Amino acid sequence: MHAFVFDQPAQRVIFGPGTLASLRDEITRLGVRRVVVITTPHEIRFAEDAAERLGDLSAGIYPEVAAQHVPVELLARAKARVDAIGADCYLAIGGGSTIGVAKAMALETGLPIVAVPTTYAGSEMTPIYGITEGGVKRTGRDRKVLPRTVIYDANLTLSLPPQISGPSGVNAMAHCVEALYAQDANPITSLVAEEGIRALARSLPTVVAEPGNLDARSDAQYGAWLGGAALGAVGMSLHHKLCHTLGGSFNLPHAETHAVILPHATAYNRQAAPEAMRRIAAALGGVDDAAEGLFDVIQRIGAPTALKDIGMPADGLDRAAELATQNPYYSPRPLEVQAVRGLLERAFQGTRPTLDGL
Repeated sequence: MHAFVFDQPAQRVIFGPGTLASLRDEITRLGVRRVVVITTPHEIRFAEDAAERLGDLSAGIYPEVAAQHVPVELLARAKARVDAIGADCYLAIGGGSTIGVAKAMALETGLPIVAVPTTYAGSEMTPIYGITEGGVKRTGRDRKVLPRTVIYDANLTLSLPPQISGPSGVNAMAHCVEALYAQDANPITSLVAEEGIRALARSLPTVVAEPGNLDARSDAQYGAWLGGAALGAVGMSLHHKLCHTLGGSFNLPHAETHAVILPHATAYNRQAAPEAMRRIAAALGGVDDAAEGLFDVIQRIGAPTALKDIGMPADGLDRAAELATQNPYYSPRPLEVQAVRGLLERAFQGTRPTLDGL
């Protein structure tokens, strides 16, 4: 076995349906006094419930996270409001956008975050943040933004519609896939990533077909937890670079972009990362090819498979390829502008990533 470094920061996870009941106890463990609840207009009911549970620890609710990719304008408004409240802890209830705003504020203030995810993105388990300014999304890593405590209560995901649940879970699956061929991958993160793919591949079709199935919802949260934990411990690669580029520069929806790009980014690295491909295929149930297997799962859950269907302009593909190969993330296969442009063309059309298609 080769030498490796496994650097895992401490984080407390409370998992299971009904665990939101422990919220006040978990907040009390942190020794904080004024907690601001951050959420979206659509999830205000969860925030109000949380504030009621917190009682005198609640300093108010900021329910105006209404955009993805943490644009600096939204961040400035949120920070001004939260600063006025005088909070000493952020309680983020929602998906990646809500948690992303809390992370961006914690990056500056160092205040602790408690995350209650309502989707399957896995952002709550990573020290990764992203901020969009001038049409470019900048990402980074800092342990200040890693939530101190995460509460996974599947009851809060029951109202998440299938068209959001499916792509959100694929986002988490992408974390697992890239963790398997990361430059600093190690045996521990690879075990976690493979199990994450397995959990998501078996749960997402049921979540989409039976939205009220609490067991499947919990299984999907488990997979999201593993995906975030795996990616949080290693570096990102081409898939995430493309998704950050497409989201930040073309304002494409985050989870849906992950769903479209994942099979094609996997196919791009097919020959350069054979062991990762073997493990992905095994986790998908022993399929013949990892990229095609991912494409089949995405089709099965009804997630989008073509960039043209989620708002990408055809005349933006050249610029996207250029941006994605500037200051690139690590990739097992060297990045070439024309090769990445070909990947984006296939993703734009929604072409199946067959072995003979590259």
